[in-house]
Amino acid sequence: MAEPTRWMLMQDGVVYGLFNNQGGPRGGREFVVPNWWMGMATKKKGPHTIGLNAMFSLDPATVGNEGYREIFQVGEALDGKPLIDRQHPHDLLMQLAASWQIKLGDKSSLTFAGGPAGEPTFGPVAFMHRASAAGLVLAPLGHHTFDSTHISYGVVAAAFERGPWTVEASAFNGREPDEHRWDFDLGTLDSTAVRVWFRPNSSWEAQVSTGLLREPEELVAGDARRTTTSLSWLRQRNDSLKAVTFGYGVNSAHHERRHGVFAEFSREQGPNSISGRVEFQQLETAVLQTGEIPADPDHATAPAMVAAVTLGATRRLVTWRGWEGAAGAHVTLYGVPDVLKPTHSSHPVSAQVFFRLRLPTLGMGRMWNMRMSRTPSMDAHAGHTMR
Repeated sequence: MAEPTRWMLMQDGVVYGLFNNQGGPRGGREFVVPNWWMGMATKKKGPHTIGLNAMFSLDPATVGNEGYREIFQVGEALDGKPLIDRQHPHDLLMQLAASWQIKLGDKSSLTFAGGPAGEPTFGPVAFMHRASAAGLVLAPLGHHTFDSTHISYGVVAAAFERGPWTVEASAFNGREPDEHRWDFDLGTLDSTAVRVWFRPNSSWEAQVSTGLLREPEELVAGDARRTTTSLSWLRQRNDSLKAVTFGYGVNSAHHERRHGVFAEFSREQGPNSISGRVEFQQLETAVLQTGEIPADPDHATAPAMVAAVTLGATRRLVTWRGWEGAAGAHVTLYGVPDVLKPTHSSHPVSAQVFFRLRLPTLGMGRMWNMRMSRTPSMDAHAGHTMR
C-alpha cells in the first residue's frame, strides 16, 4: 500500500528584548521587543506541490505605533505627518498566501502564488529572512529602497524556473500599509513588478528587479519606479553559517531619484557569531530636516547621502528542544552630510544590547532566503510531518 501523502511543516521566528540607544540630538533610549513568526505547510503529490504561508508579528503591541528609534530612517507616516528617525512596526498580519508549483520535467517548473497579504516580486529577500542579516537587529536605512514592499495587502505572482534561471512577475496593491497595524489594508492590484534570478549553484544567487508602484505613499501623491539588483552567497554546515549580500537600488519618485547601496554579512560558528553592515543611502533630506512634507517639492533640499557602518557580536547562551537564547550587542557609526549636521550632529553613535530568542524549526532549518513565490524542495529535507 502506498505511503499516504503528508503535509510537511516548517516554522521560524524570533523575539528580541532590545535596549536601544540612538545617538545625537534626534536619538534617545528605549526598551522594545521586536518579533515575528512565520510558518509554512507544503504537500507534494506527483508533479504538484501546494504551499500555505503565514507570517505574524506582535510589533504593534511590543514596539508601538511609532516603531523603534533609528536615526536617519524615513519613509512612512503617523498621525498625518512623516515618521522620521524611527523604523515603523510591522503589521500583525505580514503574510497570508498560498502557492502551487507544477514540475515541467527535471529542470523546469511553473509556480503560481498569491493571497490577501504577501510579497511582490521585488528586490532581494527582505532583511528579516536574509541569511546575511541573521545577526543584525535593526532594519537597514535602505529599507524603503529594498524591502518596503515585502508586505503588500493583495498580491498575485507567477514564476517560471528553468535550470539556474527564474523569471517572476506580480501584480499587487502598491500602497504601503497605513499606521493602523492590526487590520487589513486591501486595495486594487494596480502595481506591477518583474524579477529575474540566477542561481549557478546552491550557494550563490543574483537578482535584478524593477517595478511600478501606484500611489505608494500616504502623504505624497504620485507613482514610484523602483529598481534593484543584488548578489548573495550562503553556506551552512552543521553548526555554522556564513552569508554575504551586496545590493544596489534606486527609487524614482516625486521628481527625484534616491540611490542606495549596502553590503552585509553574518557568520555563525558554534555559539558565537559576528555580523556587520555598510550602507550608503540617499534620503529624503528635507523631510528629515523639518519633519514635514515640503510645500514646494521642486525647490526642496536635494537628497543627501548618509553612510552607516554597523558591527556586532552575539553569543548563544542556552538551547532547549530547538529553542535558542542568545545575547549580543551592536554599534553603528555614521557619516553625516553637512546639510544634516545641524539636526543630527556630526558624529552620532548608536548602540544596542539585546537578548534574542529563536523558535524551534521543526527539524527543517531556518527559513533563510524564503520567498512567497518559491516553494522549498520537500525532497531535500526530512522534517516534521502531519497527515
